[in-house]
Amino acid sequence: MPELPDITVYIEALEKRILGRPLEHVRLASPFLLRSVDPPLSRVEGKTVRELRRVGKRIAIGLDDDLWLVLHLMIAGRLHWRPRGAKVSRPRGLAAFDFPNGSLVLTEAGSKKRASLHVVLGEAGLDAIDPGGLEVLAASLQQFTQVLTASNHTLKRALTDPRSFSGIGNAYSDEILFEAQLSPVALTQRLSPEQIGRLYDAIHRSLTAWVERLRVESGDEFPEKVTAFREGMAVHGRYNEPCPRCGAKIQRIRYADNETNYCANCQTGGKLLADRGLSRLLREDWPRTLDELELLTIKKC
Repeated sequence: MPELPDITVYIEALEKRILGRPLEHVRLASPFLLRSVDPPLSRVEGKTVRELRRVGKRIAIGLDDDLWLVLHLMIAGRLHWRPRGAKVSRPRGLAAFDFPNGSLVLTEAGSKKRASLHVVLGEAGLDAIDPGGLEVLAASLQQFTQVLTASNHTLKRALTDPRSFSGIGNAYSDEILFEAQLSPVALTQRLSPEQIGRLYDAIHRSLTAWVERLRVESGDEFPEKVTAFREGMAVHGRYNEPCPRCGAKIQRIRYADNETNYCANCQTGGKLLADRGLSRLLREDWPRTLDELELLTIKKC
C-alpha cells in the first residue's frame, strides 16, 4: 500500500491543485467506501480546502468549518487527477471529488474494496483515526529507542505496526532493514544500542531518499505510477535477483498474505530464514494479513 514517501508526494501534488479551492461535489460510486455518518458527507460540499496532511498512511484534506476528509488507500487504492467531471467507471472507480480546475478520482484494483473514506470534525476526529505511531523523521534517537523497545517484537512487525511507527509498511521496511543490515526477525529488545542507531539512521536515509526520488519522477505531473514494487528498490519484490551490495540472491519469507525480502549475506550472517522453521514465530508475532494490522489501528471510528 502507499507508504510515507508515496503519501508525501501525493499530498504535495494535491496542494498544487486543490489548496484554496472549493470542493464542489463528491460523487460516490461505491457506498462501501464511506465509513462514517456524522458529520454527513454532504457537509463538505462547497467548502474550501485549507490544509492537507498525512495521518499515518492516510491522506487528510482539511476544509472550512474544521471538517476533514480522510482517505485510506489500503493496498490497491490509487488517486488520479482528471479533467473536471471525469466519469467514475465501476468496478474500479470508487469516488470523484470535483473542484473548479479538475476532479480527484479514487480507484481500487481487485474485488475486495478495502479503501475507506471518513468525514471527521476537528482535531478530535483526526485523533480518533490516527494509529498514533511515532513520526520517526521528526523524532530523536532516544524517542525512537523508547518506542522500539517498549515491547519485544520482530523488527519487521515493529516497523510496520502503525501504532508504533507512522507511515512505514511492507515495502519500505524491507528497504530500511537492508540499509541497516539487520535481520527482519531480530527481536527489538535484544538489539544493541549500535544496532538501534543503525536502524534509526537507515530509516532517515531510506525514507528521505525515496521521497526525493519520487518527487523527481513525478515532476509537475500528478503521481500516477504509485506501486509497492519500484525500480531501484534493493530487496523488496526482488526475490532471486542479485543483491545490489554483495551479489547474492535475494531471499524471502512468506507467511499468509505477507512476504518479506532480505539478503542473507548482508542481513542474517548468511543464514536462510526458512518459512517452515519460522512458522511459530510468525504466527505469534505477525498478522496474517496487512489489512488485519491496519484495521487494528482505528481507535474510535
